[in-house]
Amino acid sequence: VLDTKDLQVFTVTVNGQDAKFVFGEKHSFKGTPLEITLPFELRRGQEAIVEISFESSPKSSALQWFSPEQTSGKKHPFLFSQCQAIHCRAILPCQDTPAVKLTYYAEISVPKELVALMSANRDGEMPDPEDSSRKIYRFSQNVPIPCYLIALVVGALESRKIGPRTLVWAEKELVDKSAYEFAEAEAMLKTAEDLAGPYVWGQYDLLVLPPSFPYGGMENPCLTFVTPTLLAGDRSLSNVIAHEISHSWTGNLVTNKTWEHFWLNEGLTVYLERRIGGRLFGEQFRHFQALGGWRELQNTINTLGDKNPVTNLIPDLNEIDPDDAYSSVPYEKGFALLFYLEQLLGGPDVFMGFLKAYIQQFAYKSIVTEDWKKFLYSYFKDKIDVLDKVDWNSWFHAPVMPPVKPTYDMTLGNACVALSQRWIKAKESDLDSFSSADLKEMSSHQLIEFLALLLLEAPLPVSHVQRMQQVYNFNALHNSEIRFRWLCLCIRSKWEEAIPLALKMATDQGRMKFTRPLFRELYGFDKSRDLAVKTFLEHRASMHPVTSMLVGKDLKQDQ
Repeated sequence: VLDTKDLQVFTVTVNGQDAKFVFGEKHSFKGTPLEITLPFELRRGQEAIVEISFESSPKSSALQWFSPEQTSGKKHPFLFSQCQAIHCRAILPCQDTPAVKLTYYAEISVPKELVALMSANRDGEMPDPEDSSRKIYRFSQNVPIPCYLIALVVGALESRKIGPRTLVWAEKELVDKSAYEFAEAEAMLKTAEDLAGPYVWGQYDLLVLPPSFPYGGMENPCLTFVTPTLLAGDRSLSNVIAHEISHSWTGNLVTNKTWEHFWLNEGLTVYLERRIGGRLFGEQFRHFQALGGWRELQNTINTLGDKNPVTNLIPDLNEIDPDDAYSSVPYEKGFALLFYLEQLLGGPDVFMGFLKAYIQQFAYKSIVTEDWKKFLYSYFKDKIDVLDKVDWNSWFHAPVMPPVKPTYDMTLGNACVALSQRWIKAKESDLDSFSSADLKEMSSHQLIEFLALLLLEAPLPVSHVQRMQQVYNFNALHNSEIRFRWLCLCIRSKWEEAIPLALKMATDQGRMKFTRPLFRELYGFDKSRDLAVKTFLEHRASMHPVTSMLVGKDLKQDQ
């Protein structure tokens, strides 16, 4: 039995003999099981080669197809895949579960002016013997991976070398900008190897996708996919690169066995990402990022509601689409647990010793939380009394914020808190006391945090956000993380002049972290609700299938 979703299957053979196959009952998001009957008795240990001739659907939930006019270059079509969590089945029949790992080899035929790339090492190219206008690219992934890490992109791509094992790939309009933005990749890889052990994947390339790519990054092995919204011009959003690099250990080598245990992929990866940031930019910066994560978790739980079972660190996903359950919880509640344990068990170096041993222990396997916890107890067998004081049940199985808040160094955070408090407490008569000088000592990371703090409070009066624009000119900033929070703040304060700017950001790019909350805020404001729905319906056809499905639910437009 293999998973499929919207696939047509033409023939199946096993060891060269025709095999009978039938489709089972269709499920709303899991697709349709493909049941193959072997044409002979299989002996124990006998190898069977199952060959399936099939075709994916133009509306596959794993793929986005672009016409030439939707690309930067405007000349050639473009295609990319996004399989996590359960969309690989919408490309090919497979056992679409992270419990199973496989190696793969692929040959991809494309028009010869285009380039194909996959989540694998590049293994040469040749003219297509069947069609002289096409060429064939070969790929091999020799490290076993779960099939959600199978990835493919085809487009008019160019590359720049930015390190001994790293090329950056993008359409030519963005390739130089991308090479500059991601130049820290090799330093991050070396730091990660020092923390977590050798990098086993060979190449580490980066691919910048069109703006509709639904995530910040996707850790496809050998070829991380990233959103162009990271191109701030000053490398300030490079923590996403550190995050995807970290997945080369946590997620890709040691993998969650089911999506309920997604925090083992994401919480541990955020922990490693922030350790890399701490090495490169200092321990105060790590604490600042960690505190920002705690605020992000507060924000998510405010949005989802503190009784919502998807805010559990280990949610029950029975009959729940993982795309519907996706949020910052596995990332930030997971990180908070690890940061709390680091402080409980003797500090960063002691805790990293545990993580390195954990990665060695479970490399190439898929595991659940209980495996992680048992290993934690065996590694810290001299500290069982400390571990037994942890409220494991609340951490794992309760919605709401965690039972304990870790300790954070506030050196970089204090300025953000002080300025946000000034705005929250300001009366109309105090607005003249603000000036552009307020920001002159603040980094872009601190501006993000300042705005995030304001978003946790009751909406500011519209006079306040108007004054903020007057003195800080946030509308002129193109850092996506700052702009996103600023526009959410404006819409929340019911500033009508921000409506076209927020709609533009929600549709110019499709990173769900930005697009979904922007549409939700616009939908929540009576002056922009109808326009938000109308704009969504106009753009729906050109949006990524998962983004359009989720925004449709947010705006009560589910088809």
